[in-house]
Amino acid sequence: MKKHSKTTPSQVAPEVMPLLADLRRLIDDARRSAAVAVNAELTLMYWRIGKRIHDDVLQGERAGYGNQIVATLSRQLSLEYGRSFSEKNLRHMMRFAESFPSEEIVSTLSRQLAWSHFLELIYLKDPLAREFYANMCTVERWSVRTLRDRIGSLLFERTALSRKPEELIRHELAALHASDVISTGMVLKDPYLLDFLELQDRYLEKDLEDAILRELENFLLELGAGFSFVARQKRIQLDNDDFYIDLLFYNRKLRRLVAIDLKLDDFRAEFKGQMELYLRWLAKYDQEPGDLPPLGIILCSGKKHEQVELLELDKAGIHVAEYLTVLPPRELFQKKLHEAMIQARARLDQG
Repeated sequence: MKKHSKTTPSQVAPEVMPLLADLRRLIDDARRSAAVAVNAELTLMYWRIGKRIHDDVLQGERAGYGNQIVATLSRQLSLEYGRSFSEKNLRHMMRFAESFPSEEIVSTLSRQLAWSHFLELIYLKDPLAREFYANMCTVERWSVRTLRDRIGSLLFERTALSRKPEELIRHELAALHASDVISTGMVLKDPYLLDFLELQDRYLEKDLEDAILRELENFLLELGAGFSFVARQKRIQLDNDDFYIDLLFYNRKLRRLVAIDLKLDDFRAEFKGQMELYLRWLAKYDQEPGDLPPLGIILCSGKKHEQVELLELDKAGIHVAEYLTVLPPRELFQKKLHEAMIQARARLDQG
């Protein structure tokens, strides 16, 4: 049988090119839509299988026979339908149904997320973290690798959102799910992980600033969604005095300028006045129509929690956070973040 050679663009008459481009677009769009539909149906099938097995086998009096029954089901389904239904995969599907109890939510997420995304999500112990990562995946179009990296860096635990009362967290996550609205609490973090800067034990503020600009792409990724670089050492003149904002960014999702002040020391109360000055100047002279008031981030080597709390910096649009140039052991880091979350939520509940 004679093979048909693919016609190159140079062989197509010029007047046909616009039509050919439109047809290619139609074909590519249809294929993408088909792939999305297949993925969504496949994911939903896995969820339904997991729920059916969980509800029928692992409930009530039959729970003791669960392992044996799952193994039997796996052998038979694998013979008929292939390796996708191994015992390990069936247990993934059961965990899937347990972790995401709502078929409606699974149906919505499966239009954006692949089964591989869900495999990263279903073994997260914290339901709030799971919901955060699932919705951020859909909004930010994270790949599976990016999702894995975000989970590995304990992104949720480091967000300001995680320190809020549970009811407020659920409210902001619901807004994210319903209308892709990213809140300030989802963007701001503490601590920021700057290990990629590869700084030596002793360095100056200028060294820190220089390293950030050398690794600007990685720094923007660590800052989070929607950040773009505006200026370094932004000059402010007041009463013939010069002031300089270390780093200035704009966040298009929040629609706010973000000033960052770098400090090698622990947080001190006087840092607040300096940042307030920057923010008021930016609001008066740099804020564009339609933008929200500027935010300030004071990055310190350490925090004084009581001072930060008493100064009510959040009300002034100022976020104080530590930065880490060397990562601690993961278990210790995770424990520290978990304790900080619990303490912050307790203080807010008491307030």
